[in-house]
Amino acid sequence: MPHYAELRPEQLDELWAGGAAAIVPWGALEWHGPHLPLGLDGLIAEWFAQGLSTATNSVLLPAIWLPITTLPHIYSQQVRTETLRMILDDLFAGLFKAGARKVVVITGHYAQGHSIELSEAAMRAMDDHDGLLVFVGSPLELLAKPELLDHAAHNETSQLLAIRPDLVHLEDLPNEPTSQETAVLGENPRLGSVAEGEELLRLGLDSWIRWIDTAGFDELTTYYRQVFDRYESYVSTYYKGSWEDAIQDWWKDQGDAGKATP
Repeated sequence: MPHYAELRPEQLDELWAGGAAAIVPWGALEWHGPHLPLGLDGLIAEWFAQGLSTATNSVLLPAIWLPITTLPHIYSQQVRTETLRMILDDLFAGLFKAGARKVVVITGHYAQGHSIELSEAAMRAMDDHDGLLVFVGSPLELLAKPELLDHAAHNETSQLLAIRPDLVHLEDLPNEPTSQETAVLGENPRLGSVAEGEELLRLGLDSWIRWIDTAGFDELTTYYRQVFDRYESYVSTYYKGSWEDAIQDWWKDQGDAGKATP
């Protein structure tokens, strides 16, 4: 796979001329309970971006680990919303100036505010830079099954089991994991498996390969509007001008509502 950091200018020009996309993995250092590593989001995003780059002969950039709205916890790291907006605007503008006409951001972190800001930045970039297409989303986003986008639960655990099984420690989970104790939002992580993780990642890659190959401006605009619609209830309930406050208030409301299902 071509790495942006390793290419000479003439090599990069040749790849852009051939229609290569620029692919940026986006990670987070965030609490994922006692059974998963803090860097799960970035580990999955990097693996997925590498696979996508190989499959499409696209240009892989170094991962960026600067999220907003990580799950409230002493070990979770995040930047301010204003910082994220500036980084995204500068990233898209810089890649467009360099010659990229398709930019892909694979985010392993898909909290509500973070996803909305990425989508809004993608739409700004396409409006500001004529001919630029920006694709942002999580590895399983295009499968159109919201239940797959869990947190530290069945599906995230399965993906990491397929990628880095050495980092998964299900033995450290309590017998009945709850969200407040273990960060588990979704089905019980013990339901996860290597085989299921491999299948989810395969389906995710196939969907992204098709999307990058076929989607144009109108399709992307429709997609981002659907993202906003998906989070409309969250925004109306929790967003009062600050994503940072919104995630705190939302987390307080989770309680045992996030208890893992058997």
